[in-house]
Amino acid sequence: MTAAPNQPVTPPSSATGSASPAAPAASAAPASPVVAGTGRAPRLRDFLRIMAKEGASDLVLKTRSCPAIRVAGAIRFLGDQPLTAEILTSYLDETLSAGAREDFERKGAADSAVDLPGIGRFRCNTFHQNGEPGFVFRAIKGEVPSFKDLNLPVDPLKRLASLKRGLVLATGIAGSGKSTTLASMVEFVNRNLNKHIITIEDPIEFRFEDKRSIVNQREVGVDVPDFASALRQAVRQSPDVIYIGEMRDVETVSAAIAAAETGHLVFSTLHTVNAVQTVERIITFFPPHQHDLVRLQLALNLAGVVSLRLIKNKEGNAMVPAVELLINTPTVRELLEQGQTRMLPKALAEGSYYGTLTFNQSLIKLFQAGNISLEDALTASDNPDELKMQMRGITSGATNRPVTA
Repeated sequence: MTAAPNQPVTPPSSATGSASPAAPAASAAPASPVVAGTGRAPRLRDFLRIMAKEGASDLVLKTRSCPAIRVAGAIRFLGDQPLTAEILTSYLDETLSAGAREDFERKGAADSAVDLPGIGRFRCNTFHQNGEPGFVFRAIKGEVPSFKDLNLPVDPLKRLASLKRGLVLATGIAGSGKSTTLASMVEFVNRNLNKHIITIEDPIEFRFEDKRSIVNQREVGVDVPDFASALRQAVRQSPDVIYIGEMRDVETVSAAIAAAETGHLVFSTLHTVNAVQTVERIITFFPPHQHDLVRLQLALNLAGVVSLRLIKNKEGNAMVPAVELLINTPTVRELLEQGQTRMLPKALAEGSYYGTLTFNQSLIKLFQAGNISLEDALTASDNPDELKMQMRGITSGATNRPVTA
């Protein structure tokens, strides 16, 4: 069952029952909220079970506020009982190891993973807000989805995952599917090629079972102190493929490029919104006197960039990905070396033979397939005026009416 838009979802009165919806309370939290009909404070697993049942991507728990889930990109409140600081503090022991608890107290936030048999696996960020604990849980799929399952361009991603060397990046805002996309690429290698794969994650999300490849998964803070240390160690561990959960600093970026230069296939993520910003972000990690060298390194080693945006479908009950795909074509390589990053969109638009794709081209495909509305396509575009021009020709040819948006 999916929560109806603008309707709160009421937590079950027991592990399996359910109650009628009620509006979120605006009053102060009661001293000791309880699960209706049970006389006990709500357990974390109750909320995670609801999250899984509703198909939610996120669960947000805040002190003195009603719990909430995110379904198809929209927040839905769970019932009308705000949570107390005492209840949320009791969840800390369920989500944080001793080391993560130290990070939480010292840095104000910590990442972890929660695995509940029969319910699911979740990534968790625990943080302080207004001096009190808060949580955001992200659902992790039980099985690694395929490219087709994710509605991603299958053949170009297969080619990128089959490379012997190079740097492949998945980019986008938080929650756009970067980690899931790279996990799908790792699983493609695992199922089809005889490789040694090392993953470096914070925390470990998907758990891989050895198939044709052998996969070693290392968690920052548990198996190794930081990404940079893990990368330095990885090149001595005979890997063919290295998956880095996130490139957060210049040391990690430099080590990732060096690993690609020395004959490894490196997967990682960046919080950038398109290919141009991705290239410029990598360059600006380094001091100005190194920029020419970094451009040359990217021209030689950046194999591909998969930029992702999730857009609500026409029915409003699911999200579909729009994709920008940079492949290191001869033209792209020349533009990277010369520092002409602003010309990359034109090169991607004209490089379909190699599998490149712009966001506008992806949005047009989604619109033509009836997956998204014109309004949502224009909102998601980096260049809505250009997209409107392209859409006008498509829509006029189909309906003899011009696009008026």
